[in-house]
Amino acid sequence: MQRSKRSTDRPEPRSAGTLATRRVPLPWPTDRDFRILSIDGGGIRGIFPAAFLAGLEARCPGVPSIAGYFDLIAGTSTGGIIALGLAANLSAAALRDLYVREGRDIFPPSGPGAIGRAIRKIKAWRRLWRYSYDQEALTRILRERLGDRKLADAHSRLCIPSFDGEYGEVYIFKTPHHPDFTKDRHETMVKVALATSAAPTFFRPIQDGGYTFIDGGIWANNPVMIGLTEALTSFKITREQIRILSIGCGQEPYTVTGKKITRGGMWHWRDLINAAMRLQSQNSLGQARLLIGPEHMIRVDVPKDLTPIELDDWQSAAKQLPDAAAEAVEAARDNIAEMFLKAPADPYSPIM
Repeated sequence: MQRSKRSTDRPEPRSAGTLATRRVPLPWPTDRDFRILSIDGGGIRGIFPAAFLAGLEARCPGVPSIAGYFDLIAGTSTGGIIALGLAANLSAAALRDLYVREGRDIFPPSGPGAIGRAIRKIKAWRRLWRYSYDQEALTRILRERLGDRKLADAHSRLCIPSFDGEYGEVYIFKTPHHPDFTKDRHETMVKVALATSAAPTFFRPIQDGGYTFIDGGIWANNPVMIGLTEALTSFKITREQIRILSIGCGQEPYTVTGKKITRGGMWHWRDLINAAMRLQSQNSLGQARLLIGPEHMIRVDVPKDLTPIELDDWQSAAKQLPDAAAEAVEAARDNIAEMFLKAPADPYSPIM
């Protein structure tokens, strides 16, 4: 992915294409549910949703990918990478193995013991003034798996959020699953994956086509409402027809204590983005449950009693999260099978 300099011949902002009237929804069978898979962002902790979906996939013989049971997939950051992989007909098991085996190339481990802890502290301090990682390994892995596929080649409807720093606007990449969505059909999956996962402090923004793309987790780390809004505005369906499987990557509670209260200041509140991301997720889940009914949504997340794992801690994630995902599958599989896995979704064909 080449990084272009700021050009005087800039494209219009994404918002310039906003509809002036309500979107005309496409027909949808009244007797068929609309099933949405939503996958949060979370760095290397994406091992959890990939492993969880791989566990479900094992229950679906004859279907090459778990994506075949969903009508739309929304994914942010690492969740966006998983969504794109599924839409490219990669199995969840293959994506899980990619994260577990090659995640160390993206986030090289610091090592065990006192030396490892010291290296992690150095990395944390270094991140205060420069990016922690380059994107060479991630780009290579994405190109090996996704090739030159474009969004128009996806086998599933997709919504992948990013953030455009050129105009300061939200940016959602979409497959051409509605006549209004033609802008992104020629975007490569590799570019979209890099654009949704360019996490500030970890990776440099992606400058391409006159836009500056930054991780979609800035504003939609949990994309469940993106998927729900997309379904309700693009298709003639009722709220009662929608079913959502939402998968998280684990987030610690954000509490305000100590020097945040007594002293304040930017230094003590430097981790405020963690609060914003967690609260955005809570709010989105609450809104979705209110709209479709809590009985029509299943939320699966990393167990709260698991030792917290940093976004770039491949070693801990690869060691703990596959087992945590397997336990989560055992706990939720019957309910998920009843709601989502009785029959594959109808094949998706892009509108060109």
